[in-house]
Amino acid sequence: MAKMTKSQLMSELAAKTNMSKKDATMFVETLVNMALKHVKSNGEFVIPGMGKLVKVKRAARMGRNPATGAEIKIPAKTVVKFRVAKAAKDAVL
Repeated sequence: MAKMTKSQLMSELAAKTNMSKKDATMFVETLVNMALKHVKSNGEFVIPGMGKLVKVKRAARMGRNPATGAEIKIPAKTVVKFRVAKAAKDAVL
């Protein structure tokens, strides 16, 4: 089975919810923007039954340049990770 494209996702979402494709696209874009805003301000955003986006601080560490083999310092930074809910894991297995 091939990966679902954004257009296919919006078409299927629109069909299953009796929305127009334009409304379905706007809904998904609003959900994504809301999730990013809440992760930035609150540190996490939960999507019930699917999982949650979590803001995580990654410590500075030493790395290696694969081309030259020289050691380099990788600075600390904040990243976003997705933690899958147990219900989603169970549904796949």
